[in-house]
Amino acid sequence: MTDLNWLKEFIEKIAGYDPWFSLVIFLGASALMIWRLGVLESRGFEGTILGTLIMPYCSGLSNLIFAWVMGRAGQNGSLVLENCLVNNVTNMTLLIGLPALIWGLAIIPPGKKGKTKSRLNSQSRLDLLSLLLTLIAVLFFTGAVWALGRDGRLDYGDGLVLVGLFLFWQLFHVFEVLKTNVQKGRSMSWLIFAELAVIIACGYGVFTSIENLVAWIPKTGTGFFTYSRLGWLSGLLMVIPNAMLALYYAYRKRPAVVLSSQIGDGHICIPMCIGLFALFSNIDVVPYFQTGVIMILGACLLQMLFLGLLGRLPRVIGAVMVGSYFVFLYKGLIS
Repeated sequence: MTDLNWLKEFIEKIAGYDPWFSLVIFLGASALMIWRLGVLESRGFEGTILGTLIMPYCSGLSNLIFAWVMGRAGQNGSLVLENCLVNNVTNMTLLIGLPALIWGLAIIPPGKKGKTKSRLNSQSRLDLLSLLLTLIAVLFFTGAVWALGRDGRLDYGDGLVLVGLFLFWQLFHVFEVLKTNVQKGRSMSWLIFAELAVIIACGYGVFTSIENLVAWIPKTGTGFFTYSRLGWLSGLLMVIPNAMLALYYAYRKRPAVVLSSQIGDGHICIPMCIGLFALFSNIDVVPYFQTGVIMILGACLLQMLFLGLLGRLPRVIGAVMVGSYFVFLYKGLIS
């Protein structure tokens, strides 16, 4: 980061720590990262792999940076836990339920007759199996955090376990990409490194903007924008890139990418972000930790049920998921 100190100083000088400028930087950098995702499909990534391996790092980078900034500064770990719970509950309910309610998320489409239908159904069933495996990972990772946090605290050892689980899961997907490319006789383009360079530059913009926004939140006082609500406020802000992804790919009729991107983004927060902060400092479990875990697990099981039986999420289930999210928001933030 030292080589980019001049960029950080330049941004801070122009911004004057103005939160609106930092917010524009955050949204602009996030949007640019998401825009370049479409290009990566022609560089050796596609379908659910794009959603589970590449997109989460773009849409979930802000959560990862938030955990790093808070951990490095020795801040309260409960705020990071709040951030991750809000992020994952939003992903698994609102940002999957809303596209399902508006467009419907059918992984196995009716298709056409003959060989075309057979080919479409074959790919759709592969996508469905990948999604079900990813949902099982959500159950496993969320259950692991719940089990490790039953004593009311997540410590350094717990952080090692959570980070290790995440890295193993990512290596699994890397080998899946390599295996698919070998099967299709396709190699990754060297241009992927140019795309990654753009994403890294955007990531630094996200890093600087988050540092400024965290510094702007007052440590004391009254009102809505206070430090005690930083976990909730940051969690709600950082799902905006996820919402961009979900709505964009739902509009393009890519339901597998919609689901895999939101589910995969959840893996960045649980277990990676929580585990990363726990390596710096202990995390005290927040009072509504169990409620958040139950909502994530419930949404996950609901999706597994309907995807497994019907191959799609009906609009009525989308409505249920959206409604449950607003109940969570009301009880946790407003009341």
